[in-house]
Amino acid sequence: MLLVAFLLAAVIAAVLVLALRKPDTIHVVRSTEVRAPIEKVFGLIQDLHAFNTWNPWAKMDPAIQLQYRGPQAGKGAVSAWESRKVGTGSMEIVEVDPPKRVPIRLDFIKTFAATNQAAFVLSPTASGTTNVRWEMEGPASFVQRVMGIFFDVEGMMGKNFEDGLADLRKIAE
Repeated sequence: MLLVAFLLAAVIAAVLVLALRKPDTIHVVRSTEVRAPIEKVFGLIQDLHAFNTWNPWAKMDPAIQLQYRGPQAGKGAVSAWESRKVGTGSMEIVEVDPPKRVPIRLDFIKTFAATNQAAFVLSPTASGTTNVRWEMEGPASFVQRVMGIFFDVEGMMGKNFEDGLADLRKIAE
C-alpha cells in the first residue's frame, strides 16, 4: 500500500514538474492561399455573419446559438456563442486595416475561461491570389499546461484553423 502511494505521488509530481516546464502561452498559426481577390476574402472575415458560414467551431455544433452586437462588420462587431459542444464565449473585432488585417479579441467563458488575441493577416500575390494567415495567442493556464502533457493542444487548434481556412477558400473561390 505504501509503495502504491509513493508511486502515485511520484507520478503526480512528475506531471506537475512537466506542466511547469510547458510554455505559459498558446500560439497557433496557420495559413492558406485563396484564389480570390483580397477584398472578397477580407469581406468574408470582417463581416461576422459571413465569418460564421466558415467558422470551424460553429460548424461543429449545428445547435450553436449565435448572437450579434454592434455593427455587422468591422471594428466593434461582436459575435457571441453558446454551445454544449464548443463552449461559450464571444469575439470582437478590435480594429481593421482594410483589406490587410483583422485583429480580434476572443473571450472564452466555458469550457476554459481565457482571453486570447487573434488576427487574420491578408496579402495579395503577384498571381492575383490572396495569402491568408490566421493566428491566435493567449495565456495557457496551469490546467491547460497539464493537459498539454497528454494532448497536442496546438495541433488540435491548428487542425480547426486548417479546416476553417479550407472552408473560407471554398466559399471565396
